[in-house]
Amino acid sequence: MVPNQVPLSPLSFLDRAAEVFPTKIAAHRPAAEPVTYADLWDRALRLAAALTALGVGKGDRVAVLAPNDVELLEAHYGIPAAGAAIVALNVRLAPQEYEHILRHAGCRVLIVDRSLREQVEGVGDHVEELETIVEIGSGQGSAAETDYDDWLARTSPTRARLGLPDHEDDPIAVNYTSGTTGSPKGVVYTHRGAYLNAMGQALQFGLSPGSVYLWTLPMFHCNGWCYTWAVTAVGGTHVCARSFDASAALEDIERFGVTHLCGAPIVLSSLAEAGVDQAQPFTHEVRAATGGAPPSPAVLARMKTLGVEVVHLYGLTETYGPSLVCEVQPAWDALDDEQLAEKQSRQGVRTINVQDVRVVDGSLEDVPSDGEVVGEIVVRSNTVMAGYLDDPEATAAAFHGGWFRTGDLAVRHPDGYVEIRDRAKDIIISGGENVSSIEVENVIAEHPDVLEVAVVAASHAKWGEVPVAYVTLRGGSQLTEDEVIAHVRKRLAGFKTPKAVVFGDLPRTSTGKIRKNELRDLTTPLT
Repeated sequence: MVPNQVPLSPLSFLDRAAEVFPTKIAAHRPAAEPVTYADLWDRALRLAAALTALGVGKGDRVAVLAPNDVELLEAHYGIPAAGAAIVALNVRLAPQEYEHILRHAGCRVLIVDRSLREQVEGVGDHVEELETIVEIGSGQGSAAETDYDDWLARTSPTRARLGLPDHEDDPIAVNYTSGTTGSPKGVVYTHRGAYLNAMGQALQFGLSPGSVYLWTLPMFHCNGWCYTWAVTAVGGTHVCARSFDASAALEDIERFGVTHLCGAPIVLSSLAEAGVDQAQPFTHEVRAATGGAPPSPAVLARMKTLGVEVVHLYGLTETYGPSLVCEVQPAWDALDDEQLAEKQSRQGVRTINVQDVRVVDGSLEDVPSDGEVVGEIVVRSNTVMAGYLDDPEATAAAFHGGWFRTGDLAVRHPDGYVEIRDRAKDIIISGGENVSSIEVENVIAEHPDVLEVAVVAASHAKWGEVPVAYVTLRGGSQLTEDEVIAHVRKRLAGFKTPKAVVFGDLPRTSTGKIRKNELRDLTTPLT
């Protein structure tokens, strides 16, 4: 190692925080004592040592199924410190989906919270690679193979620092997303990319040692948009919340002096609804970042009344989370609420850590910046994924001409701000979660009474979008809407289940392709 070149890794953030702020509260946790940065550092070191004792090392992957609590936070340091990559699992999936991910990632160890254990019950019998299951919160007398706290307590840290990877391009995490193909793909993050995106988010969002970050965004989602690392990088305080409850979140904001939070649009709308009776704004500044569908003028107005500044972001799992931000310009202060909401509804400009974002046509030529001509958003950055795990074909399709193709269609306005006009047509964004219409279609098509099926998005007052299925039945079938929904629910997570089913013939092009655009036009909003 040379003195002027050291691998970039978020592991260095926790080492520094424990050195500089050892007695400072690193994380408040529900129904338990808070942990200091010295505590968090020690627990991460113990986790690394415990995994190493199991033979886990470079090239391995360790899965964690847990809510937003300290155990999942420390896993973002302890697992990479052992040389492995963390696979933070979505807590809302179906058993078969967990089995697929664990098998595809080749996970040797699964750490699971007791509250979620039923969702992966018996998974060890179906995933040959899985050797060890560790249960968080099992306590004495549990049937769990290994209790997490006992496991850490029996382990002594074998080194003085979390350390650095052999190479900054080594994997630090694998995040699974359905994408547009209908089958989950493992998006590979590197130490370097995670470091740079975490630093970019800390700077972009104004994090500092005085920041208090409330976990309303799942840590499993793009590793919490890299805020699992960004908050620690500045020595800020994490406020863990095992589940999101708007009223409880409002109380936490006042109780802990929360300064920052992130979440899907439903988080903002829920906070706005819960805060209707709150006469006074918060006594301190609060910033909330949201991605996905733009916040409505009503929600923006209510959040402003609460004293919350809303920041609109855009990104994908493949870009480590946020890559565009709707930067507020000083001239916007003169706009009325409706005009301001129109400006803030745009996805914006590239974040500090992103090198280039363009809107291009099929020849990779820039579309005019006129707010009218639609093109595809493409990105080039140090914070673009390394690729899809063990899927070179999908990786090659996503990387084209030196750019990452997002599949999202947008316009660029004369001021340079990007605005999405149409998501990749097979993706439904429900409550901040991506739902592949192809994945849902494949499950419905497995029913013996189904001849054809197409799934599209319907706008929804609460969830933003929800799936709606259009189904052509085989002759003589009496299959009902409830039966179709029940069939899907057995195979997929609840948020992927259609909220309505329409029976009939499907419209087609002259070449026989289903006209999903016509189905979208026919689909009415749901509540």
